[in-house]
Amino acid sequence: MPFFDALEIRPAAEREAALMAALPGFIALARERSPAWAQWLRDIDPAQIASRAALATLPVLRKHALLHHQQVARDSGGDPFGGVATIGWRSLLRPSGARRVFQSPGPIYEPEGERSDYWRTARALAAAGFEAGDLVHNAFSYHLTPGAWMMEAGAHALGCTVFPGGVGNTELQLAAIADLKPVGYVGTPSFLRILVEKAEAAGLALSLRKALVSGEAFPPSLRDWLAERGITAYQAYATADAGLIAYETPAREGLVLDEGALLEIVRPGTGDPVPDGEVGEVVVTVFNPDYPLIRFGTGDLSAVLPGPCPSGRTNTRIRGWLGRADQTTKIRGMFVHPEQVAEVLRRHPEALRGRLVVSGQMADDHMTLRVETDIPSEALRAALQQTLRDITKLRGEVELLDVGALPNDGKVIEDTRRYD
Repeated sequence: MPFFDALEIRPAAEREAALMAALPGFIALARERSPAWAQWLRDIDPAQIASRAALATLPVLRKHALLHHQQVARDSGGDPFGGVATIGWRSLLRPSGARRVFQSPGPIYEPEGERSDYWRTARALAAAGFEAGDLVHNAFSYHLTPGAWMMEAGAHALGCTVFPGGVGNTELQLAAIADLKPVGYVGTPSFLRILVEKAEAAGLALSLRKALVSGEAFPPSLRDWLAERGITAYQAYATADAGLIAYETPAREGLVLDEGALLEIVRPGTGDPVPDGEVGEVVVTVFNPDYPLIRFGTGDLSAVLPGPCPSGRTNTRIRGWLGRADQTTKIRGMFVHPEQVAEVLRRHPEALRGRLVVSGQMADDHMTLRVETDIPSEALRAALQQTLRDITKLRGEVELLDVGALPNDGKVIEDTRRYD
């Protein structure tokens, strides 16, 4: 089976050693060139951050914090990137090098530098069967967000030609597909289905034979539906901030990590790594000198799969997207955050894992903190109940459970209320 490069099949220990060797220099670079990281890491000795344990001592940068930091900077007439980026343009009083600027919901602004395959998507495209000479129909949005540009850069790096279809205008896009006969598609899986259904209704035979989809869940049922129509589709997991994080291979057993991302799975609301196999928040460190992201919390849930990929790729595999880690909910008019649940547990070492269950109906809320412990006692239950009230300012019950009783789904706050 062909691979994008030799990095995909190097020994896992060699990859881990390379990542750890790169960490200190990357953190030093971020402190030197990024005003935001210079502030956030002012008490850190980069030379000491050379292991996963050391990395886990740094705070997680979550999207809401990045958004707030950018907003504060913009409101004061400062850097629209909040001082995180190391590139920009002349009026930012820093070295140039930003080729494009994108806007993601928030809004959060991300720069794109000048490197080829800047977002590292060529690896995912190659795993999906794309190759030099293919004509690729790109149905990601070219408006504001980087999705289309991410895929276009990867396709160009492979030697593909790209038709910039964008989103909407289904009839015009179908006409272009009929005229140009592209073999590949990149875009959301739902829009690909729309194109196929409309083509079938019009009696058109599509030329599409391969696809890389992202931006939405891609259930096996849709994968099989497309395969029945001659389209072999794979999925990629990427974000506007970090670029490619993981991608599917022909083995169809989870998603393989990109070679440019260092992954941690942490307990939602904390920066604490969880054991392999446990569901938690995806946190990545991406070695991009233009836009350093160190322990960036994506807000997505996933889990590490055991063993290497049957495709021969040796990097870590994850299960794919399993939901959102930010489970903030409003209870009796008060917002309760996963970080608060984590703080309750942190204050009681006997509490190993916990989940806040919200039940009842709106305006008649009940909350119960369900806690796993191997040394249950009435004293622990009462102490947890008081701490829960101290932190959330709300009354709640506490239920003590045996170790392993809570589901492995990454939920820290579960809202079971009825809204009818």
